[in-house]
Amino acid sequence: MFMINLLLLIIPILLAMAFFTLIERKVLGYMQLRKGPNVVGPHGLLQPFADAMKLFIKEPLRPLTSSPLLYTVAPTLALAIALTMWMPMPLPYPLINMNMGILFILATSSLAVYSILWSGWASNSKYALIGALRAVAQTISYEVTLAIILLSVLLMNGSFTLSTLITTQEYLWLVIPSWPLAMMWFISTLAETNRAPFDLTEGESELVSGFNVEYAAGPFALFFMAEYTNIIMMNALTTVIFMGALYNPHNPETYTTSFATKTLSLAMLFLWVRASYPRFRYDQLMHLLWKNFLPLTLALCMWYISLPILMACIPPQM
Repeated sequence: MFMINLLLLIIPILLAMAFFTLIERKVLGYMQLRKGPNVVGPHGLLQPFADAMKLFIKEPLRPLTSSPLLYTVAPTLALAIALTMWMPMPLPYPLINMNMGILFILATSSLAVYSILWSGWASNSKYALIGALRAVAQTISYEVTLAIILLSVLLMNGSFTLSTLITTQEYLWLVIPSWPLAMMWFISTLAETNRAPFDLTEGESELVSGFNVEYAAGPFALFFMAEYTNIIMMNALTTVIFMGALYNPHNPETYTTSFATKTLSLAMLFLWVRASYPRFRYDQLMHLLWKNFLPLTLALCMWYISLPILMACIPPQM
């Protein structure tokens, strides 16, 4: 039964990831006044399956000077980590009910750095290595603010369990009392998933696609799938933390519909940002975090820590 439940979780995620790539190409096409994919299937609906078939039946090439083991393991590890992060997510019931589901997601997302670093180093290419080092610095840096923002939210929630956030936001979304944190969280998730305008790791004009430049066919597709799975995962986590969906124990479909709608809306916002903003310089990327986000998140975290103490000091009204 556990294997069946696991497949029932993974297969919809992979389908959502496949069609998200199609939506991205369509949205970017219309935003740039051109047509997206519209040939394979009705209105281009079968384009993701055609792309997957093309990539997975091609011969995978490996550079002669690369490290065989790490070069092969890195893309598989990237996708495995991206799918593992979904296990404690309340959809409305988690696959594994963890007391500290948020900490599990943070720890697992940190492991994704290793797959990028291994791929860049094992490719034995200077462009891939520079892209991997950029990715590691960027991901580790923005995880600092993500962790502090999560700590502030958990102080309001009173628990590390994701399911309790549904109860906490029964009458008021947490995005309203903590909107500065929510804005910084959203921008940090853009940087964490290496999306525009923070796609420095894949700087096509500078690094020829970055850490995955030496990959082709199936292994490249695995990296591609891991990236888009992480995007949907981060938007789903944003929905759970800041925009809690309505939950009725007698009608779980209302929660699922609300959850999916909000996650898709945030994913569309990712695409809108990509179509609208140019890429940051690397020094601007780091300046935004260490000079702006970090002091702000620390100050707001101290505010949320002191808030219960201040409330306790206020005498009750007669």
